[in-house]
Amino acid sequence: MKMKVKVRHVILSLVCLVLGFILAFSYSLANSEKKEGAQLTDGQWQREDKLRSQLFSLQEKNSALQTEVYEKQQKLVNIEKELSQEKQIYFNLAEDAEKYRMFLGKVKVQGPGVRVTLSDSQYNPDEPNVNNYIVHEHHVFKVINELYIAGASAVAINGQRLKHDSYILCTGPVITVDGVPSSAPFEITAIGDPEVMSSALDLTGGVKDQLVNENIDFSLKEESSLVLEPLISES
Repeated sequence: MKMKVKVRHVILSLVCLVLGFILAFSYSLANSEKKEGAQLTDGQWQREDKLRSQLFSLQEKNSALQTEVYEKQQKLVNIEKELSQEKQIYFNLAEDAEKYRMFLGKVKVQGPGVRVTLSDSQYNPDEPNVNNYIVHEHHVFKVINELYIAGASAVAINGQRLKHDSYILCTGPVITVDGVPSSAPFEITAIGDPEVMSSALDLTGGVKDQLVNENIDFSLKEESSLVLEPLISES
């Protein structure tokens, strides 16, 4: 009987020992896993913090680059405006130079315009003074001045191109334009708006009526295309 009790005590002790060992091992294992889990979470947090810092740094760089791009774009816009203004200035200068060349008679001019012809009146035996029915320089001057006022860009008399300092002299039935003699009929050609110039010459009491009253045969024709040759240099 005592033997059986001892055996039971021994078995119970062994069971308690094994159970205690299992509990201790389980506790140790759980504690170890807990520590490892805590260490892994800390590592992940550090990695995420590092990534956040890198992202923030990249965002700052991107913002700085965007600001730089905007500034450069603004400089480019300013440069384009300056170039556009310079281009317009050069265009205006070129346009002015072309106008001056036309005014000086240095370039060939082609365009719409008018053709005015002044002719001596038929001989009138009742008019003893021949000067009263021939074309004089002041008749030509009236037409030329009215054409320039009406916007003519270039004028010629019998093909002789006028310039800024042209002069017209009258010697009897002959008119001299810049030293080149020309006789009636005098054909005055002008480049410009045909309708405007025709209206200016044909006004009631205007140039046409004045010349007709002074016994000058006056004809006016609008042209869709005229060509005025440049002056030939004397040099």
